Amino acid sequence: MKIQKIAALLLSTFALGAAVTAQAQTAPGTLARVTQSATLRVCTPGDYKPFSFQHAPGEFEGLDIDLAQSLAASLNAKPQFIKTTWANLLPDFGAGKCDIAVGGISVSLERQKQAYFSAPYMINGKTPITRCENVSKYQSIADINKPDVRVIFNPGGSNEKFARTKLANAKLTLHGENVTIFDEIIKGNADIFVTEAAEAIAQSKLHPELCAVNPDKPLQYAEMAYLLPSGDEVFKHYVDQWLHLAQATGEYAQLSAKWLGK
Repeated sequence: MKIQKIAALLLSTFALGAAVTAQAQTAPGTLARVTQSATLRVCTPGDYKPFSFQHAPGEFEGLDIDLAQSLAASLNAKPQFIKTTWANLLPDFGAGKCDIAVGGISVSLERQKQAYFSAPYMINGKTPITRCENVSKYQSIADINKPDVRVIFNPGGSNEKFARTKLANAKLTLHGENVTIFDEIIKGNADIFVTEAAEAIAQSKLHPELCAVNPDKPLQYAEMAYLLPSGDEVFKHYVDQWLHLAQATGEYAQLSAKWLGK
């Protein structure tokens, strides 16, 4: 009797496993869905020059926007850009609103728990930006992590995490809009903002009053990559191969020079 029960249990387990496998095989993956719909849904916060910036409702520009258009074209699809925020990036992605997320996204283990990352396409560590006359004052984390230093940061991303974990002794101010943070430093309402090196360089070019502090020697190592659906190995391999070819053929270098000047 025990042998019969064990056999029945094994058959039941096998049948359940087969059903789950069959369901997984019939469920359309991201690559198939994009190909069939001819639409690549691209989520982006759109507030992070030079990677992604929303200059009008539904209209975005930047390095990652151009690259997303290239990825879509490789699939005979058109990109559909969907506005999100750094705080809502993972919830929106988890809700299935996006096929890919772009816009200067830093690789982190916390994000990795909830989604896949593409192969990294840039090393881009944390770099302070401040008024040019104050560059010598903020050369290290120790220089910034003081009660009399006013540190401003945007919510929901790696900049907030860096400020709260590395600069907890400074006077921290949460500022809701990334695009206007730099104005706060220019006005004298904050002393420093720590962001990625590429953004610090780009914003220092837009605002002569501001200077990136040692962008070639960031305070913390970071990589940038694209957020992809968790568990979808086929789509991840496709995106990684597309990115590899874009770099190998010079397409990436051309677009990088357009937006980063290098």
